[in-house]
Amino acid sequence: MDFTGQHVVITGGSTGIGRATAEKIVAAGGRVTLIARRADVLEAAARAIGPGAGAVAADAGDREELLGALDTAVARHGPIDGLFLNAGTEGMFSLTPDYTDEAFERVMRVNAFSLFWAVRHVLPAMIARGKGAILITGSLGGETGMVGNIGYCTSKHAAVGIARTIAMEAAPHGVRCNWIAPGFIDTPMLGDVPESFKAQMALRVPQKRVGTSGEAGAVAAFLLSDDASHVTAQGLAVDGGLLGTLMIEQ
Repeated sequence: MDFTGQHVVITGGSTGIGRATAEKIVAAGGRVTLIARRADVLEAAARAIGPGAGAVAADAGDREELLGALDTAVARHGPIDGLFLNAGTEGMFSLTPDYTDEAFERVMRVNAFSLFWAVRHVLPAMIARGKGAILITGSLGGETGMVGNIGYCTSKHAAVGIARTIAMEAAPHGVRCNWIAPGFIDTPMLGDVPESFKAQMALRVPQKRVGTSGEAGAVAAFLLSDDASHVTAQGLAVDGGLLGTLMIEQ
């Protein structure tokens, strides 16, 4: 992959899959602007990645903050060649009758509305330039149902719908849009999960292990790169075979 001369903006870029993707893009000659809520963690990540990384603190669930961060990224580093919408929240864990309006609204703002806001803001310039790549982080929860997390599951189904729609609208103008569906990936979102439960999760994966941020980041970087120039409207599960396999307990 070669990202020389390209500027990629990554939301949720300070940790996990976002940071791993940024590291690969910078290593391939590109420039990244990381957007995330926690300024201290964000700036530390940018410093660790190196001179090719910049940072703008913003909450993806706040429309004005997000759009302001995108404008700042363009002002500092030029047009956006790639947009990786990776910011997300898991929401609360509760059966639907006990799921609160506040929790549902928050997870939808971060996981779904932020995608709509960002794409609507950035897409016109990409279309005008006749090039661009958009990537959205979905989830296995965007492909199946999930017991006890209706907010997350609904938001990730919405993310897939957004990706498919944008891909169809933008394809005639040289702009691509895809999504990844991470499975059990060892990111900060799993940070509070007990190791015993992680081990149980891993047993459900055909590869018998939890994936790494680097593995998901490599797939994300590929889909954002010119190497994937004929790939659009596609979702790629990074899950060790979980989604595509019916496991029979033995």
